[in-house]
Amino acid sequence: MKKGKVNDASEPPSYQEATAGYEEMQAQFTWDDKTIRQTFIRKVYAILMLQLFVTVAVVSLFTFCTPVRYLIQTHPGLYMASYLMFFATYIALSCCGDLRRQFPWNIILLVLFTLSMAFMMGFVSSFYNTKSVVLCLGITALVCLSVTVFSFQSRVDVTSYQGVLFSLCMVMLLCAITISIVVPFGYVPWLHAIYAVLGAILFTLFLAFDTQMLLGNKHYTISPEEYIFATLSIYLDIIYLFSFLLRLTGEGRQ
Repeated sequence: MKKGKVNDASEPPSYQEATAGYEEMQAQFTWDDKTIRQTFIRKVYAILMLQLFVTVAVVSLFTFCTPVRYLIQTHPGLYMASYLMFFATYIALSCCGDLRRQFPWNIILLVLFTLSMAFMMGFVSSFYNTKSVVLCLGITALVCLSVTVFSFQSRVDVTSYQGVLFSLCMVMLLCAITISIVVPFGYVPWLHAIYAVLGAILFTLFLAFDTQMLLGNKHYTISPEEYIFATLSIYLDIIYLFSFLLRLTGEGRQ
């Protein structure tokens, strides 16, 4: 007579039983991380849209309103004051990690930073032809949209090409030093054009780099706690891209 198999209560659980709870917990953690990352991305782009709206409004005011344009062009001290505010707030937000994570000081500093940068861009744009400014705004918007779509869809990991970005930065630095030496002896159009092209390419790559850092699905990522720093980085990439395009294609105001 056959005896049936008796389950021993002391028998260790199988591999599937032992790992079932771990897999469920891991799936929950993955879902939580994904939710946090999506909230982080929405927060960054919401703040970024407000920054760009303020910047475009100030640039438009300084470009289209003749009395305002005349006022700022005849008072260059205002530009220096805005540059000092930009420099101070940028150092505070970039170097002081605790400060940029401390509410409401991080928002106050970011507002001052955005206003100072918007004023500087408005001041620079006031010396260019209105059509050139509008054209560069349009080109910048198209480039940003294209880079954002590329960063969201492409499997190319731009964050792993830090060496290329560093090399381009060194080339930009050498070009800037050369221009500073040559300028006192005369204006060299082709040298300034090369500098502007390199700047536009560099900050387009930086925009892709910072966007993929924001998404968090590549080799290097940025912490969801650093939404102020992420916003600051992408905003500066866009502003510098616009300034180099203006330098490259813009025509001086008659």
